[in-house]
Amino acid sequence: MSHRHGSGSEGGHFAAAPLERGASAAPLSPGCGHGKVLFFDAASGVAGDMTIAALVDLGVPRSVIEAAVGALGLPGVSIELQPVRRGAIGALAFDVRAHGPQPERTYAEIDALLAAASLPDEVGGLARRIFRRLGEAEADVHRIPLGEVHFHEVGAVDAIVDVVGAAAALVHLGARVAASPLPMGHGTVRCRHGVLPLPAPATVACLAGVPTYAAEIEAELVTPTGAAIVATVASEFTRWPALTPERVGWGAGARELPDRPNVLRVVLGAAAEPIAPGATHVVLEANVDDLTGELAAHAIERLMRAGALDAWASPITMKKGRPAFTLAALAPRELGDAVASILLRETSTLGVRRTEVSRRERPRRTIEVETAFGALPVKVSEGPFGPPTLKPEFDACATAAERHGVPAREVIAAALAAARAALG
Repeated sequence: MSHRHGSGSEGGHFAAAPLERGASAAPLSPGCGHGKVLFFDAASGVAGDMTIAALVDLGVPRSVIEAAVGALGLPGVSIELQPVRRGAIGALAFDVRAHGPQPERTYAEIDALLAAASLPDEVGGLARRIFRRLGEAEADVHRIPLGEVHFHEVGAVDAIVDVVGAAAALVHLGARVAASPLPMGHGTVRCRHGVLPLPAPATVACLAGVPTYAAEIEAELVTPTGAAIVATVASEFTRWPALTPERVGWGAGARELPDRPNVLRVVLGAAAEPIAPGATHVVLEANVDDLTGELAAHAIERLMRAGALDAWASPITMKKGRPAFTLAALAPRELGDAVASILLRETSTLGVRRTEVSRRERPRRTIEVETAFGALPVKVSEGPFGPPTLKPEFDACATAAERHGVPAREVIAAALAAARAALG
């Protein structure tokens, strides 16, 4: 599977040479993206080279990429950035030049190379997380241990440079990253493993949890490197985020596509609250003065099984001083009627109050970590709300603790340690 986003002509529809963005836009200073949103608008897909080109076109100094690549100590490697056109759009193209043969490397060798490089800790840590996602995807596809994964196209020197350069540019900006759903092309691609279907197996494995859609084009639009970068750094996936655009950069893919300009657009802007957000959830409530504790617990269980995201009982005092409960549930808007029917069926209430609300959620995902007690799931909550929070799934930890004859807290501590190590 190729790491360049397609191949072929760099020509466009205009005879005049496009100007490089640096000629008309001041370089972006370190940390200028703190508190802002960096949006990957990937209508034509994403690849590692397109990512670096778009970020430099946005205003990240070329020297940031050169310093990161130089820190790797790879002999005979240079980079090239040049202005091109894709359709009617002027963009930058990024290429890695390898002067002389480069060795194939295992995941373990690449991780050791990144760990030993004189990169800033944040850059090195992000690059290693991206490559770990790549490595785990390849290990899953080929059904081999992670350390034994041999990278060919995916681990060629250009991919190492793409990952490290992208990590350096993103750390330089310091913005929260959002991305559009990713378009999937179809067809086949020839690589060292033979002929593979598109989207490439490693690309799909990298995109676990990432929204995608059919682009109805025979081409590789999202490469494994591009997938690993976006899946690792994006905390939100949306057609367009709530932001006020300030700067735009365009990164070119290597070939012309028949139905769209082959470019990745990145937009940096101030985060903004959505205008008049619509209700996404409902809160359902009922006051009941003849509900026993057992029945309240049973009703809460049934509410959760019906699709409520949370359910609770609050003690209240009703008319004539009678002690009672407010039984309530939070549910997605489309499940509101089903959850309300549970309240009416499982309690003696004569009516249910319904309040429509909107909810802002912290992006979350579940990872699986290896511990001395076996593989355990850990929920990771991320986003622009401070450091990620980690929570091992208690039921899985309790089961493992019983199986190994140890306290549950010992298993939870092991899962937390493994998750912190996995996330760098």
